[in-house]
Amino acid sequence: MEITHVKRAFKYRFYPTDTQAAELSRTFGCVRKVYNMALQARSEAWFQRQERVNYNATSAMLTAWKKTEELAYLSDVSSVPLQQTLRHLQGAFSNFWAKRAKYPTFKSRKKSRRSAEYTTSGFRYRNGALTLAKMTEPLAVVWSRPLPEGAQPSTVTVSQDSAGRWFVSVLCDDRPALAAPANAVVGIDVGITSLVTLSTGEKITNPRHERKDRERLAKAQRALSRKAKGDGTNRAKARLKVGRAHARIADRRRDFLHKLTTRLVRENLSVRNMLKNRRLSRAIGDASWTELRSMLEYKADWYGREVIAVDRWYPSSKLCSTCGALQAKMPLNVREWTCSCGATHDRDVNAAKNILAAGLAVAACGDGVRPQRSTPGGQSSMKQEVVPLPRSRG
Repeated sequence: MEITHVKRAFKYRFYPTDTQAAELSRTFGCVRKVYNMALQARSEAWFQRQERVNYNATSAMLTAWKKTEELAYLSDVSSVPLQQTLRHLQGAFSNFWAKRAKYPTFKSRKKSRRSAEYTTSGFRYRNGALTLAKMTEPLAVVWSRPLPEGAQPSTVTVSQDSAGRWFVSVLCDDRPALAAPANAVVGIDVGITSLVTLSTGEKITNPRHERKDRERLAKAQRALSRKAKGDGTNRAKARLKVGRAHARIADRRRDFLHKLTTRLVRENLSVRNMLKNRRLSRAIGDASWTELRSMLEYKADWYGREVIAVDRWYPSSKLCSTCGALQAKMPLNVREWTCSCGATHDRDVNAAKNILAAGLAVAACGDGVRPQRSTPGGQSSMKQEVVPLPRSRG
């Protein structure tokens, strides 16, 4: 199987000079301002006159705004990130019209991500040095891993997180090496105590990063809540400590998920199932099921693997993987159970085996697979859909 070139982002930390930090902070502010003004103009046109304003119209608005005395400062920063934020707004509206997303919302000074995107006309990359428009010196980037040989970045995104750290994400063409052919096929069931359980019987414990750092985070949040809103300096310091606590949790969680998903994709052809439960929202958030799925999907595409998603209503836990009997109920506190056929099951391992079987059925027959029997010799009246994800190229 041959994998064509794919767009891949490489993220690095960098340390700006005071002048660069000031320039980027101005750029972030202008990006947010332009996005909000364009969103306001498009919203007024739609709700008042039922008009759809496109990117070209908002680009013309930006040119006019720069000529006014009030907004002349927009000309002090690179025009590339300002045009890019208008393109992102166009994409947000396109998704809204296509009913793929909700109506776009305004960017907040405190809560929205601080970032700016530069296309090829807005940066220079030569001999391992990256220089942005309006800057005379290259960024002090920590190149923790090399870019692909001969790579020519097409987009550079600069951002600052809630912990005050600066990052640059470089998008370029890459051609990931195919992993060795996988003879194994595995079913994966995601959970809370065990983050994932494989149909082979292996369980990978959920490291619960948020729980481990909960005391540190709670202390920082309490300190922030005691700071008066008018106390700018002290409140900013307290907010930075909260951001650092969140960043520590996110970094450790992401590192664990990257290692786990790379291993799964390189060794197996994976099938997964995901459940939702409001009462377990904190634990589910700490497990990061959505991020786990996303990583599995794009890494499978890189390495020539296939990921098949089983419908979340598929009764994997209640179904006997030996005889196909469907149990009426299976409370979360039941971790082991015995079927009427005599088979004793570990709840999670049994679910992973059923997910594997359902995924193989999808691969062979397509979607619309009917459920297993509710009882031996009888058919369930409930129809379950098994929905496949797009398969990798090959």
